[in-house]
Amino acid sequence: MKQTIIGTFVGALLLFIWQFLSWTILDLHRPAQDYTPKQDSILSYLNNHLEKEGGYFLPTVPKGSSADEMQALEKEMVGKPWATIQYHSSYNANMGMNMGRGIAVNIVILLLVIRIIQRISSPSFIQIFGICFTIGFIIFLNTAYTNHIWFKLFDIRAFLIDSLVMWVLVGLWLGWWMGRKNA
Repeated sequence: MKQTIIGTFVGALLLFIWQFLSWTILDLHRPAQDYTPKQDSILSYLNNHLEKEGGYFLPTVPKGSSADEMQALEKEMVGKPWATIQYHSSYNANMGMNMGRGIAVNIVILLLVIRIIQRISSPSFIQIFGICFTIGFIIFLNTAYTNHIWFKLFDIRAFLIDSLVMWVLVGLWLGWWMGRKNA
């Protein structure tokens, strides 16, 4: 039990620290959050023209359109500009709550990873490290890269770096922490 609790909390802290560094001090995700001096007029325009909060893909056809209408628009738009918008009508950055939810999610993730590792009889450092590295790569491929295929994420390299660095750190930690009794 002690091994699970300590392994979970230290691993979750490693994930959290890297996430903090990546999004703040290292600013790896800047390409997807860049500045435009026209931001005030763009936000004003969106506020006046979007009816509700939501995610928008521009251009698209209305819900319920036929496949022929979708294909016609797709053909018409080749080579033209397009955008995705995540529109919120009111900014509310509750940093404490967001950070608390982030660490809570990391704790759950680490509990699940440790449960997977504990299914192996006498796991070695290399096995634990390999599991963690594989998890990081799967997370990247299944989330960021799959989205990138369709929506061209400007911070795709940052997501790759995040996935690999975080899970290498966790793999080193858990490999040492959980593998030492089996050495």
